[in-house]
Amino acid sequence: MTSPAPRRYAGLSGEQRVALRREALLEAGLELFAASGKNGATMTAVCARAKLTERYFYENFTSRDDLLQKVLDRIADEVRDAVLATLRTGTGTLEQLVRAAIASFVEILTDDPRKGRVALIESAGFEPLRTHRRALLRSFAQMVADEATRMYGDRAWPPERGEINGLLFVGGLAELVTAWLQDELAITPDEIVDAATHQFLSTAHR
Repeated sequence: MTSPAPRRYAGLSGEQRVALRREALLEAGLELFAASGKNGATMTAVCARAKLTERYFYENFTSRDDLLQKVLDRIADEVRDAVLATLRTGTGTLEQLVRAAIASFVEILTDDPRKGRVALIESAGFEPLRTHRRALLRSFAQMVADEATRMYGDRAWPPERGEINGLLFVGGLAELVTAWLQDELAITPDEIVDAATHQFLSTAHR
């Protein structure tokens, strides 16, 4: 005797509905965290924005901070995947590849300024996200060091110096994007890319 087929509502399976609810909560968290910081991104406000009850919130997240960390992680994953995809599949000179990879980083955080604000500004304002943000920056610094080694081989800096250079590069790039987001510096995203490209090509090797 065959088992009954899973029940579907509005043509969607249970798994698809769970995924849609999770997406709605993540999108609401991104919107509220970027616009109002941690004080505005309460669980009640997120549920109201997503038009979901607390039951569905706890179906996906253990707490408000868990949701906001997942929002931050998703931005970091998007940036990392875009940068590595550009470096692995792009064509052109080394300078062109580096410029395109940096552009993919900058574009994600400036084309949708909500992502930039969450990743670089709001997440630095309170624990536990502050510590998690620092860990993400360190992971990006290590990625920069690893890619420099892959590009330059024996001309690359040794691991310890490579990590220092990576932190300086990622931290400086993050500060430039933050200044743009805050209207603190008369610079365009393209100019940020130009400056960061020059910096990487000048300092990523001996």
